[in-house]
Amino acid sequence: MFSKRAAARRRRAAEPDVSVAVARAERRLEKHSARSSPSTRGASLGDAVAYAAIALGVCLMLFSRRIPVHAPEDFAPMRRAGRLAARALAHVEPHVVPGVDTGTLDDVVRAFLASSGARAATLGYRGYNHSSCISPNEVVCHGVPSASVVLNAGDIVNVDVAVVTSEGWHGDVSRTLFVGGRAAADVAARRLVDTTRDALRLGLEACRPGARIGDVLEPIAQRLRAEGYGVVDRYAAHGVGRRFHQPPTIRHGAGARRGAGWRLRPGHFFTIEPMATENGSVETATLRDGWTVVTADRASRSAQFEHTVGVGERACEIFTRDDAR
Repeated sequence: MFSKRAAARRRRAAEPDVSVAVARAERRLEKHSARSSPSTRGASLGDAVAYAAIALGVCLMLFSRRIPVHAPEDFAPMRRAGRLAARALAHVEPHVVPGVDTGTLDDVVRAFLASSGARAATLGYRGYNHSSCISPNEVVCHGVPSASVVLNAGDIVNVDVAVVTSEGWHGDVSRTLFVGGRAAADVAARRLVDTTRDALRLGLEACRPGARIGDVLEPIAQRLRAEGYGVVDRYAAHGVGRRFHQPPTIRHGAGARRGAGWRLRPGHFFTIEPMATENGSVETATLRDGWTVVTADRASRSAQFEHTVGVGERACEIFTRDDAR
């Protein structure tokens, strides 16, 4: 969901800060080397300690970037989180009608989650003060709900809901909807939405233990590009579980090659969320609110669909599937 720069900040914040320890070890090594001859036992011991500290720091940094592998018992709470996210999205959908403002829709999400004993994962996240992201037309992602953003018949709008349950597990789901119903949208909008939904389906069908992430992403990118759409790569899918965002970071464009990337293992939890744009362009801009991302030309529309999945022993499970639909 978030930019490369923001993702890098999150990774740095999540990683243990070993840089100071490593720097101290390097300085210690230099001091020992300067004042002791190579043949002295003290210098050898000091060198060994310094090198061990450096090696430990490197190992800690590498370990912190590993993709979490969840236990079999973690699937049940993730199912509950995913089901709640799907229910929240289904609950707000009937309210997506001509004349409604996106701030009102956010209030609907917030009230539903509160009544369910949960809250939105986005609420308070890095200063974001809303329970959903609502992105109409040219907004690619992270649309900030507002009373001043009113939806009209024929618009398309992505509603993105991420929840954290009372158990502390996260579910993340989004869907692009037609304001005023499918018949109100023009042919180009219907094609964009339908193709993006179908692309996600193809990716999910390729998701299985032992596959590479590129095997999942390639059919998504191929489907979208075959229709002339851009595949936005600056904003990424992500690992999820007890943390809202965690490794891996999943780029739907750059990594879309069969056989490329990390191998899916049972216990991996992550989102798949392709963003497609009209006219083949993937250039974006961020509005002054610091969150809302739009297509650079402000004319090309964007669509997105998202599910949270878990890799099981035999197949991938879609946690955020709405069984009522």
